[in-house]
Amino acid sequence: MVNGPAVAAGVDSCQQTSKKVQRSCQARVLSDYLLASAKCDNVPDPAERKACQVQALADLKDAQQTCRDQFAARQIVCDRLGGAPYNPVIIPTNFVTTIDNPYFPQIPGTTRIYVAQTAEGVLSNVVAVTHNTVVIQGVTCVEVRDVVSVKGAVVEDTLDWFAQDKQGNVWYFGENTRKVAGGLTTSVEGTFTAGINGAKGGIIMKAQPAIGDYFRQEFVLDEGEDVEEVIGLNESVTVPYGSFSQCVKVQETTALEPDDIVHDYYAPGIGPVLSITMPSNERLELVQITTE
Repeated sequence: MVNGPAVAAGVDSCQQTSKKVQRSCQARVLSDYLLASAKCDNVPDPAERKACQVQALADLKDAQQTCRDQFAARQIVCDRLGGAPYNPVIIPTNFVTTIDNPYFPQIPGTTRIYVAQTAEGVLSNVVAVTHNTVVIQGVTCVEVRDVVSVKGAVVEDTLDWFAQDKQGNVWYFGENTRKVAGGLTTSVEGTFTAGINGAKGGIIMKAQPAIGDYFRQEFVLDEGEDVEEVIGLNESVTVPYGSFSQCVKVQETTALEPDDIVHDYYAPGIGPVLSITMPSNERLELVQITTE
């Protein structure tokens, strides 16, 4: 037996899940509206009170549309993956202790530095493969520290956990992430560990990518629902670190932000070299690699 989505009898589970999450979303935004409207009721000035109510209603309509858009995006994923519950079977003995997939090598002591020009200023992303390991679902995972800074100030500090199975697929088992402002943690949204509170890991890179491969990277309902599709196998890319050919191109989407699409390029023997976020066309480019 190998790791992979287990097929179950409930063939409509995916669609039913997306419907229930939509109902939860609609209930949540209605609750938010009622609270906002109640606050408006206590605005003393009549004109300001009316404007407050109008804004609260507009916010409700926008939020309800977001719920509908997310539902539609989840249904597309269900159509692609099928209706069975998502339940990757993790067998610890089917994993190895090193990650040497040519498109996603994670060798301890390796640091990759990426840079992007953003509306907020220059963004730097330092990704360091540590010598630390974490055991998740019985699997020894490599810990990778991912630090994002804007204009020199840290805005996000994350520990990611990856492991490779004997077939060569690299799995994503979770992350511990902190959003930072002024040196203080403002949020830990996005943090998850596979196997805890319904969170499930997924695949970050296949052993032998093929056009049309479509798979979940993570599955944490309403928090992390990234899916990937391999859309290129022989791409050429030029970034400050160099020019690369035979790159794998992966399209990453999430039902949580249906309008956002990310194209990631992976060079053989190097790993991620370029990430383009659309519709902004923001480019996160590899500029340096260091090793211990």
